[in-house]
Amino acid sequence: MVKKLLRSVRDYKKNTITTPILVTVETILEITIPTLMAVLIDNGISKNDMTAVMWIGAALVLCAGASLFLGILAGRGAAVASTGFAKNLRHDIFYNVQSFSFSNIDKFSTASIITRLTTDVTNVQNAFQMIIRMGVRAPVMMVFALIFAFRINAQLSLVFLSVIPVLGLGLWLIISHVHPLFKKIFKSYDKLNRVVQENLHGIRVVKSFVREDHEIEKFEEVSKSIFDDFSKAEKRIAFNMPLMQFCLYACMLLLAWFGAQSIIASGNTPGLGLTTGELASLITYTMMILMSLMMLSMVFVMIIISRASAERIVEILDEKSNLVNGDNPVYDLPNGSIDFENVTFSYSDKGGKPVLDNINLHIESGKTVGIIGGTGSSKSSIVQLIPRLYDVLSGSVKVGGTNVKDYDLETLRNNVAMVLQKNTLFSGTIKENLRWGNEDATDEDLIIACKLAHADSFIQDFPDKYDTKIEQGGVNVSGGQRQRLCIARALLKKPKILILDDSTSAVDTKTENMIREEFNTGIPDVTVIIIAQRILSIKNADKIVVMDDGCIVSTGKHDELIKTCEIYKEVYESQDRGLGL
Repeated sequence: MVKKLLRSVRDYKKNTITTPILVTVETILEITIPTLMAVLIDNGISKNDMTAVMWIGAALVLCAGASLFLGILAGRGAAVASTGFAKNLRHDIFYNVQSFSFSNIDKFSTASIITRLTTDVTNVQNAFQMIIRMGVRAPVMMVFALIFAFRINAQLSLVFLSVIPVLGLGLWLIISHVHPLFKKIFKSYDKLNRVVQENLHGIRVVKSFVREDHEIEKFEEVSKSIFDDFSKAEKRIAFNMPLMQFCLYACMLLLAWFGAQSIIASGNTPGLGLTTGELASLITYTMMILMSLMMLSMVFVMIIISRASAERIVEILDEKSNLVNGDNPVYDLPNGSIDFENVTFSYSDKGGKPVLDNINLHIESGKTVGIIGGTGSSKSSIVQLIPRLYDVLSGSVKVGGTNVKDYDLETLRNNVAMVLQKNTLFSGTIKENLRWGNEDATDEDLIIACKLAHADSFIQDFPDKYDTKIEQGGVNVSGGQRQRLCIARALLKKPKILILDDSTSAVDTKTENMIREEFNTGIPDVTVIIIAQRILSIKNADKIVVMDDGCIVSTGKHDELIKTCEIYKEVYESQDRGLGL
């Protein structure tokens, strides 16, 4: 796990390496100060030697100044390294998510991915900064302080060793009890994000059904769960500070007691025992040793918090798309013919009833095919196999006579354009949204595509025309306008296959008819698949496919199906009343 995370350091290796070095030198300089103070007291102040006081004082100032300067550099280096590491980590997570297949995305909720990109990365960033600074400073300070303390008086220095087992046991108990709580907390964060996301996406539904109180209760329930778990975890972590203070003051009392006895016994003579300066140094080293232990405990606490976050981040980084190119991918798609051969498909690979069962279908290149069926008949599922958004469980899907698994994914998807019923527009101008289909499209290309989709007419009515700003989600245009813009965006790809998944449901029938007529003359060589609820949308298709419960019930033209397919006839008659089909 650690190795996987450290790969994201990359261009910040220099700061990551130099920061611990600077911290080590800074700490060593800081540790020499108490020894110099002991010499100043014993050889300068006690003997009233002002020359010694001046020289030793100058050395003290030099050490303190150098330690301060190196500390500033170390602090800056740690900040740059940690923020750069977090930047790279977010990039790596987002980059990997972009490569996910729909199956991979289904495994992680949107809310969970957002939490991992934000809260979890921030936790790991904070832990990383503490490790390369405090995590280095604390052990270096403790080791060198112990060395200096033992050099002054080995017997009294044994006091420090007596408290280490107490501290170690206490820290282990805290860590073992707190880590499971933080794992639970971060899962609750996922749920919190999901509640907020659902509420904001469906705010119009919430308000129209007057369900604000219900949504507030849901939010408060999740929020209280996080509060309770966090409180429980923090209460256990809070034992860390009293434990440290107990050890600190116990050591100081023992040193003061035994040190005072030793000074009295030696008459404050350096050769015979402990001196006042040496006792002052020992007390300072006591503070340093126990402060280093306190710093280590803070690092451990941060590691406890970030460990759960790190595990969740690595889960995303370790996830690999199950849709990859073969050894020798095909980069040329000759035409838009489509063949389903004994296709069985399920969204879950754990068994259960398949979504599509033994599908056999041939679609000629350049033809228009309509797909109709009731809700849950798997109309959308069948077309998602064409651009290989999912892989079949058995059988094969062929485009242009070649199995879709043999194509280069980018080549295949560049030749298959999909327009969904629930369309997404991004914040930016109309031009910027359209160029998602082709970033190199000229203004003339945009106009041609919009005329085919019958979007140019309403765009020209806007004051800024194609430079009109689209708000996030396209909330400042109507549903029908949004659908036509998405159709134009798909046409800009100049695909060999165009899939319209109920993508004219918000468009009036007159405009829908005009769009179909434009397709007949404007893109005659493109294979068009139309999934529709209205028979009027597919009445004139070259072939109509009737689906029910994941199976193809019947295929044929409109007039044939009215006579031969009972399901199609029932739908036709129910829609014919008052519509004049």
